[in-house]
Amino acid sequence: MRPLSDVQAASDPVVSKPILAINKVPAPQGPPITVAVYNFRDLTGQRKPSNTLSLFSSAVTQGAESYLIKTLSEVGNRQWFTVVERVGLDNLLKERQMVKQTREIYDGEKAKMLPPLTLAGVIIEGGIIDYNSNTLTGGTGARWLGIGPYTQYVQDLVVISLRLVSVQTGEVLTSITIEKNLLSTAEGVTVFKFFNTATRAFELDSSQTFNEPGNYALRSAIEQGVIELIQQGERQGLWKFKEQPKNDVVPPQSKSAAAPEKSGSPNFVDSSGQPIQTN
Repeated sequence: MRPLSDVQAASDPVVSKPILAINKVPAPQGPPITVAVYNFRDLTGQRKPSNTLSLFSSAVTQGAESYLIKTLSEVGNRQWFTVVERVGLDNLLKERQMVKQTREIYDGEKAKMLPPLTLAGVIIEGGIIDYNSNTLTGGTGARWLGIGPYTQYVQDLVVISLRLVSVQTGEVLTSITIEKNLLSTAEGVTVFKFFNTATRAFELDSSQTFNEPGNYALRSAIEQGVIELIQQGERQGLWKFKEQPKNDVVPPQSKSAAAPEKSGSPNFVDSSGQPIQTN
């Protein structure tokens, strides 16, 4: 059980790092693929589970596209995808319009035009399609003379879907569905004893709970989905992995072959490697 002294009310902010080994994905054989992500919505409509109150907070985050964009940008040491901005496309177009108008006001007809936006070849669609709470519950406990430990657990399930869509044809090139469990555990110790001929009672209940963060489970599911999307695309022939260079190993030469020949030295050896004298 975690000591109470280790529990902190606040901690310093940290930079989120990938949960899975997305940097170990083999590099593609060609240039990075330009991909667009418009949204990655919560399609479940589920609320946070509660046994006592009716909560209006969503069970999962409403900004999962941020996790997806980050994973696509970093997978394979940033060699697989070039992600173009589409979530905040309205803001981007407004800013470009402001730049265009400002240049026309000050430079007139000589105003320099902005370069065109980068167009995506494929679109990543999908979302959080299912969330089930209390898919598995249970616990154990034991007491001896009023003293004993106990443990309880609850498991939830989140499901996401990813699909790769061609911009030119609208064809769904490949599709992936990933499931991830969320585990919550509680453990503790209870003590209940009577003293002074059962006229006084002593009771103690010490417990600690651990709830797996929903964003952790969602991030790991998205990262696993992107890795599986790349691997399945390679199996379907959509792209190929870059071949790893093979180091040519030169076999070492034997001492007899490496040694320079001397005049009069024997040119034959027997099975034991000893020179055969010739006349």
